[in-house]
Amino acid sequence: MKQSALLILFLCAGSLFGQPQTETFSPNYIKSIILKGNFEFTGNPIIIQGQTLTLQFDDIIGDEADYYYTIEHFDYDWSPSGLVKAEYLAGFDDVRILNYENSFNTLQPYTHYSLRIPNSEVQALKVSGNYMLKIFNSDRELVFSRKFMVYESLAQVAVNVKRSRDLNFVNSKQVVNFSISSPDLLLRNPNQTVKVRIIQNYNLKTAIENIEPQYTLGNELIYRYDQPTSFWAGNEYLQFDSKDIRAPTINISRVELLDLYHHYLFTDRTRDGEPYSYNPDINGQFVIRTLQGENRNIESEYVWTHFSLLNYEPLNGGELHLYGAFNNFKLDDSTLMKYNKSSGLYENALLFKQGFYNYNYVLLKEDGTLDEGFISGNFDETENEYTVLVYFRDLGARYDRIIGVGTANSVNITN
Repeated sequence: MKQSALLILFLCAGSLFGQPQTETFSPNYIKSIILKGNFEFTGNPIIIQGQTLTLQFDDIIGDEADYYYTIEHFDYDWSPSGLVKAEYLAGFDDVRILNYENSFNTLQPYTHYSLRIPNSEVQALKVSGNYMLKIFNSDRELVFSRKFMVYESLAQVAVNVKRSRDLNFVNSKQVVNFSISSPDLLLRNPNQTVKVRIIQNYNLKTAIENIEPQYTLGNELIYRYDQPTSFWAGNEYLQFDSKDIRAPTINISRVELLDLYHHYLFTDRTRDGEPYSYNPDINGQFVIRTLQGENRNIESEYVWTHFSLLNYEPLNGGELHLYGAFNNFKLDDSTLMKYNKSSGLYENALLFKQGFYNYNYVLLKEDGTLDEGFISGNFDETENEYTVLVYFRDLGARYDRIIGVGTANSVNITN
């Protein structure tokens, strides 16, 4: 009887262990999470093997709390891979983050933490593939986690962005076509061994997955689909710049000082149905910066930023949310735009560290799907960045490698 119970427990644990894992989002006191490679932009970075990964975040309690990190390896579908830690990690993790500083001369106290990988404990990530960085507190509770990808350059990925061939979407969607060639690696049985992930604007949550090659040409895999690899084109992101804490700058109408500084943005309006207007953005990203100090990490203030939106379109039970990389494109109660009957506007306020931020408004429908163009509209002229990841698991292999990455920008869109 005891053996049967143990067997059931083991099988249940194994089933749970094999399930795809999602990111754990940070509590309200953890702010300004930046996870990046050698580029300025943050989110779910894609780095080549040997490149440095950097994590930064603030704890606005400011009590110099202890935080620990672990690194885990995953397969294409974000289920745990079959590798033990020693097979993908040179060194050891589950180590306390030792680099931290307290804020200097700010109204909002906070402790700023930073971590670089490789370091003295983690010398290298030995294999390519999907990874997750997890941050724990001193009670071993998971505080937050972030995904990142490591690739090895074994395949060339040529990416092109085209307008849709479907006349219903020719003005509102962008189609990603690409090809994969690997002169030094034989891609046998590509329908089973090769998988791809197509990402728009560094947002892993809206990626297109599980697309098989349309056909092969020698050792080249061709993906020339239309709707299966198409994205809603969206519109350029809205933006504000709070680098000057005391004076209105881009899109900030007025400034107040109460307990903290409060920045009130100009009221935004629905752009769907209006003519497209190009306005350079950073595709939903953000950059921390301040004019009030030399060290942006610990001298930047935290500011209550007030948003307002004028919208007459019925929501049909849906919800309007703020959307951007400032919280890794997460939707929750903090991003919900609430209707104010007295002003006739949808309003919200979020606590942001000083910097330059992109944001948009999206509709979360009752069925849980997301309509990114409900407020902003969809225009085929929109500038978007696309990334194609190529995964490969040879016959008999135990994990999914990432063997190539290709990028393209829709400024070069063709018919």
